[in-house]
Amino acid sequence: MSKHTAPRPPVMEDVARLAGVSHQTVSRVLNMHPNVSAQTRQRVELAIAELGYRRNTAARSLVTRRSQTIGVLGAGMAHYGPANTLLGIQQAARDEGYSVSMASLSQVTPAGIHDALERFLLQSVDGIVVIVPHEAMATALRTIDVSVPLVAVGIGADDRLTVAAVDQRAGAVLAVQHLLDLGHTSIAHVSGTLDWLDAAARAEGWRHTLEGAGLQDAVLIRGDWSAESGYRAGLELAATGHVTALFAANDQMALGALRAFSELGLRVPEDISVVGFDDQAEAGYFVPPLTTVNQGFTELGTRCIRMLLSDMAHGRSGAASVLNPQLMVRDSTAPPRR
Repeated sequence: MSKHTAPRPPVMEDVARLAGVSHQTVSRVLNMHPNVSAQTRQRVELAIAELGYRRNTAARSLVTRRSQTIGVLGAGMAHYGPANTLLGIQQAARDEGYSVSMASLSQVTPAGIHDALERFLLQSVDGIVVIVPHEAMATALRTIDVSVPLVAVGIGADDRLTVAAVDQRAGAVLAVQHLLDLGHTSIAHVSGTLDWLDAAARAEGWRHTLEGAGLQDAVLIRGDWSAESGYRAGLELAATGHVTALFAANDQMALGALRAFSELGLRVPEDISVVGFDDQAEAGYFVPPLTTVNQGFTELGTRCIRMLLSDMAHGRSGAASVLNPQLMVRDSTAPPRR
């Protein structure tokens, strides 16, 4: 070999030789096979790290006819919910040995959805996940037939699609019922953009729970998911003077409302209680710490990938997995002043 020739990259046989195991054992470790002892697995992983071995995914794809790649299509990814749904899916996919190819739509149109799915198919993805924030996307998916398994995240049960979702309406019920149990009878809602499925479901849960308690005169303010819209809603509610509690459709709008109440001298929760939705990482550090609804994005991602892998192995199921959210009670809620 010429002194100018680049060194040969390590191959699986080199890993096996250094670790003192068979080629098949190295393959089992790489494919996370359960029938490998912890000591042997550690020895192989150390050899991989020492040699800087990288598996040849192209060669593996020729043998398995699998790309080990999942396509994920979303919209509105700048917002907390879709972004954290994506993070949950990515982590769950990595845990199963898959990489993720991501596409995000700036506008949700049938043509845009079709083009994005076609690009995934050109990449030979093994399956597709679609994060569905809008009814327009759900409607388009029901009319598009793709040749690989597909899971829709964020819509209700639909026998034409395999679905994973968080019960948004139930989360709103938890939030509003908590306020009712504290004794509040004037509970306002600042919604997200109501053409979003999540926003509409949370508003429906708020209204249904109030009506179930015999309360019909409720204040609904339409927000746009931003802290600024929550701030404007807070100013508007403070001007009415009779609302004792606010259910915000996400934590960002709750944060904006907290700012407005503070500027106007309203104390939370002494003068007005506030509940958010999402339980973002900073929610426990708001002033005061925010009572909110946790959607369980990590578990949602895990369920989504498990359903996709099942459909990849057995064919489309049309099954639905619905995750129940949890209420995280903190210091922003209390009984109303008498």
